[in-house]
Amino acid sequence: MDKILRINMSAADKPEIKVDVLGDYAGLGGRGLTSAIISKEVPPLCHPLGADNKLVIAPGLLSGTAAAMSGRISVGCKSPLTGGIKEANAGGQAAQVLARLGYAAIVLEGKPENDNLYKILINKDGVQITEDNALKMTGNYDTVDRMKSEYGDKVACISIGQAGEMKLGSASIAFTNMEFRPTRHAGRGGVGAVMGSKGVKVIVIDDSGMKMRSPKDPEKFKQANKLFVQGLMKHPVTGEGLPAYGTNVLTNVVNEAGGFPTKNFKSGRFDGAPKISGEALAEMEKERGANPTHGCHRGCVIRCSGIFHDKQGNYLTKQPEYETVWSHGANCGIDDLDAIAMLDRLDDDFGVDTIEMGATIGVAMDAGLADFGDAEAAINLVKEVGKGSPLGRILGSGAGVTGRVFGVERVPVVKNQSMPAYDPRAVQGMGVTYATSTMGADHTAGYSVTANLLGVGGTVDPLSPKGQIELSRNLQIATAAIDSTGMCLFIAFAILDQEETFNAMVEMINAFTGLSMTGDDVTELGKKVLKMEREFNRQAGFTEKDDRLPEYFLKESLPPHNVTFDVSDDELDSVFNF
Repeated sequence: MDKILRINMSAADKPEIKVDVLGDYAGLGGRGLTSAIISKEVPPLCHPLGADNKLVIAPGLLSGTAAAMSGRISVGCKSPLTGGIKEANAGGQAAQVLARLGYAAIVLEGKPENDNLYKILINKDGVQITEDNALKMTGNYDTVDRMKSEYGDKVACISIGQAGEMKLGSASIAFTNMEFRPTRHAGRGGVGAVMGSKGVKVIVIDDSGMKMRSPKDPEKFKQANKLFVQGLMKHPVTGEGLPAYGTNVLTNVVNEAGGFPTKNFKSGRFDGAPKISGEALAEMEKERGANPTHGCHRGCVIRCSGIFHDKQGNYLTKQPEYETVWSHGANCGIDDLDAIAMLDRLDDDFGVDTIEMGATIGVAMDAGLADFGDAEAAINLVKEVGKGSPLGRILGSGAGVTGRVFGVERVPVVKNQSMPAYDPRAVQGMGVTYATSTMGADHTAGYSVTANLLGVGGTVDPLSPKGQIELSRNLQIATAAIDSTGMCLFIAFAILDQEETFNAMVEMINAFTGLSMTGDDVTELGKKVLKMEREFNRQAGFTEKDDRLPEYFLKESLPPHNVTFDVSDDELDSVFNF
């Protein structure tokens, strides 16, 4: 991966294609590369949907290799939702395919003067860009089916649905999985709206004729990869819980801990949790001939993604993730897995973030647009987004906009991005991450659930403010580094508990690249990424006042523990003092 593909969509006659060397970006991948390009090349005060913003799609340092769990891809831009820097992360096949073609990143630049829609084909012979207005306002599933009829099913697709074309704040970018379905999404921050603003509907990537990337030291790489996989397989989370029940294994755990946000963050426990838990979901999938254990990309050994069939035994969607089960389930008072799966399917097809969409429906229910627990009403509200109706455009713009339009005070957002499935009062480390992350409220930015609830990497009392700053800080640094490798974030469970597994990961990087990185070097990489992102946000106008939770989390006690978020502002302002 020694080149960057730049596509200028504002060129006079037709989009202009240019291939650059990595240059100053050498040694970076994934989030490290997306944030470096955005920080250096995008004016922090530009309009997110304007010509000066850029969309960067980058596989990780180890993508396209035989390294296990290395198929994650990063999407970066200035976010239309938060107004700050954004990295959204996804699985699927694209990272492996793009890396094998030798590209460290695709950079979409400029903005077309017309309203034509384009498809892009990238293969070993080069790049082709074609107008295809027949794709206008098609969902991701139809778009991918059309690409399959043209290019076969051995390619990977990156696409947007109707929400991306409408440039809505919740719009995601879809990446196809191993079955060529658009189920893996870079969901957060409205990245799909930026792709839509560039006039690009779909990018087709074909690595036919290309070989897997080779390490500098094949034998050391092979041995390190073997030890790494062994560590993942012997850890109870990555080797047992996630493969058996998917990410939704957390529903019963977080609900029991009293941190499962219910009915727009009014309670930490949901009575219907057992009906929508990972255990219940896996049992339903087995009964219907589906599979709860499934990888989202080649090289995945944890296999937590799963497949969901409807009551007739037909494919409907991927196994709904924990965040989706929460956002469309407990957060909306819905305990029906079939309804949640339908909402997941609609979200993926229209191309919206399931977290943002579920949080938005919760706010809409608080506003009286529907009753909590009314699954049919929730489905109809999401369908409004796909139609592009005035109501749908409001909802598709996210929880923050919806709250302002309908006069709702209790809107669970930070930097205008909705909170995920952990109430910050009952899991206070997550509250620190939500408040201070460069990305807006984001659980993956510093997943303190590890120590707050699961006892992974140590134990920190989730109900106390003590120790939460250091916990969140260290996890945010580690996460920024992991996101740069192309590794799945779920490896964190094993590398936090097993020193030998962490060392095996570092040795894999060294054996592949020829470098001599240490654990301290990995930490420095994470710090470097965070510093770039913080500086971009500072220049975009963010201050310490943006690193705060909504006021009601400090005043309203959360049942059943009846706690408020109790980390002080001074402590929050110290997170990045490293």
